[in-house]
Amino acid sequence: MRLLLTSAGIKNTTIQDALVGLLGKPIADSNALCIPTAGYGSPYGSPGGAWRFISGQSAQPMCELGWKSLGVLELTALPSIGAERWIPWVREADVLLVNGGDALYLCHWMRHSGLADLLPSLHETVWVGFSAGSMVMTPRIGEDFVGWSPPSGGDSTLGIVDFSIFPHLDHEDLPENTMADAERWAAGIPGPAYAIDDETAIRVSNGSVDVVSEGHWKLFTPSPEAS
Repeated sequence: MRLLLTSAGIKNTTIQDALVGLLGKPIADSNALCIPTAGYGSPYGSPGGAWRFISGQSAQPMCELGWKSLGVLELTALPSIGAERWIPWVREADVLLVNGGDALYLCHWMRHSGLADLLPSLHETVWVGFSAGSMVMTPRIGEDFVGWSPPSGGDSTLGIVDFSIFPHLDHEDLPENTMADAERWAAGIPGPAYAIDDETAIRVSNGSVDVVSEGHWKLFTPSPEAS
């Protein structure tokens, strides 16, 4: 699976070019499924927020990019309909577009639905997340981002990548998301961690990780003493 882990969707030409590169073909020739699930786990989530994401009317451009086809994959529904129905839908998609919200809630439903188990076999599929949709792929989100509490507790997520993400760096509506806050957060993360603003994304392909950005970001690496 190839990943484009964004803070706030496809916000600029640089990130969009990275998406097209991962797809290997134009957006207009690509079939997409959007996953709104994370939004329901957030205290700031609402039915209206899910609709804006799906209809391409949110502030995080993803669903409105001009896909060949666009469908909705609601993870909370999957256990009740059977894997034989929904797995072909996922395999036929070129890209999964994953909403923000609560990363631990999203992680829970990815595991419970079976989607997490399917991911390693999706070699050609592109995962595009924003905020929680990106953070769910990391090993830990840090206590600062724990909202919904999973049955097992803790702040662990899927660990598909080996780094953590602090999104929405220096966002004007989030005074608690300064670089100093990110540095304090990173001190509690045992592995490497990126702080990224809304004009930045992390691209993961064929074992390679790089940052694509028209904004600003920082990579924090743990000190030898911490390890």
